[in-house]
Amino acid sequence: MSAFVRDQWYVAAYSREVGRELLGRTILGEPIVFYRTEQGEAIGLADRCVHRRFPLSESRLDGDNIVCGYHGFTYDQGGSCVFVPGQQRIPRTARVASYPVVEQDSFVWVWIGDRAKADPTTIPRAPWLADPNYTTVCGMEPLNARYMLLVDNLMDLSHETYLHGGYIGTPEVAETPIQTEVDEDSGTVYVSRHMDDAACPPFYAKSTGIEGRITRWQDIEYHPPCLYVLHSRIAPQGVYPPAEGPDDQAFHVEVVYGITPSTENTTYDFWAVARDFALDDAQVSDFLQSNNHTVVMQDVTALNLLEQVIATEADGYQELSINIDTGGLAARRILKRMAERSRPEGAVTS
Repeated sequence: MSAFVRDQWYVAAYSREVGRELLGRTILGEPIVFYRTEQGEAIGLADRCVHRRFPLSESRLDGDNIVCGYHGFTYDQGGSCVFVPGQQRIPRTARVASYPVVEQDSFVWVWIGDRAKADPTTIPRAPWLADPNYTTVCGMEPLNARYMLLVDNLMDLSHETYLHGGYIGTPEVAETPIQTEVDEDSGTVYVSRHMDDAACPPFYAKSTGIEGRITRWQDIEYHPPCLYVLHSRIAPQGVYPPAEGPDDQAFHVEVVYGITPSTENTTYDFWAVARDFALDDAQVSDFLQSNNHTVVMQDVTALNLLEQVIATEADGYQELSINIDTGGLAARRILKRMAERSRPEGAVTS
């Protein structure tokens, strides 16, 4: 699938990344510069000066305006040119596109498409990332691989057994069947894998202190096109949620991914791990930050390699899919449908 899904919200950055330093990101092939006004509002503008295309992200701020670092064309926070060197008259077309930007759940979201359709209430939620009852570690890694490869990777966690053994993978992850559901109205894909008796991988043994075998639940929600959440429940073997009241005998980890296409063959992999235990334990945070970064980089290495393999394939190559692929196949179908709906009339995709 090469067509982008437009008229959608995408994660552009973490809130902490956007400040008074100009930040350039390319999202769905569109170069965008992000910054904060002096009042703290996040702004997104097209990252090309209208004069000679110089990147505004390589320029400078003057108050809330961007001064192009090449010839000095100056743009306000709405993208209008307010100064042109050497003349008083500002050409009517001297403006750059501005993008709707919303901050929510520690992310900066940007709308790509028809701005008249940009409804902030449709942004999917990841409330744990800004919840004081959780502690979060996070990062971002760029992939030299197409967006759909990361979606496939995250929808089928059986690869943990083989790619992430010694970190988060154990034999039970690959051995346990999955349950897949699709909410056609919302376009949300749910994939669940409940392991009643599993080995405790180092990722959880060292962070929770559990010794011995565990009951491990993995419940995925994928909100196409951008947000993925893995609800991970870890408890001593045989400990299940009570019929009523808090599930306080278990440890809960919310693994969140913002999956943002940069170009057709590159992707931003925003990852975050939020936990409801050891909230003030810096050693646990350091361990989870380092360990999860290693896991993410294992995925990055594998997906970058897979992108190179796909680039050499002859047209018409046929994959083999099995039961564990049902979630990923559902995601592909929904994304294809969304891309077709967002395609401009008359456009042709390859």
